[in-house]
Amino acid sequence: MTEHTHEHAHTHTQTKAVLNRISRAIGHLTAVRTMVEQERDCPEVLIQLSAVRSAITGICEIILKDHLEHCVVDAINTGDKKALDELKHAVELLMK
Repeated sequence: MTEHTHEHAHTHTQTKAVLNRISRAIGHLTAVRTMVEQERDCPEVLIQLSAVRSAITGICEIILKDHLEHCVVDAINTGDKKALDELKHAVELLMK
């Protein structure tokens, strides 16, 4: 994990929600593994994988919203252009 040093504060208000969703995504992924081990039908596995993807998308949305509402606002107020560049890069990777 890379440590970042910014002029702005990092405030994470949705940690509990993110952790709950991560647990749910892990549960879905564990179910996929079990289904594959049991050689379940491909459509069933694909449906479960859809749930994994949806869970991960939800996690990303919460983190991005929280970051925009707190960290980015603070970065703008303190003139922390580096933080904005890092967000742009992270969103580009997320969208791939």
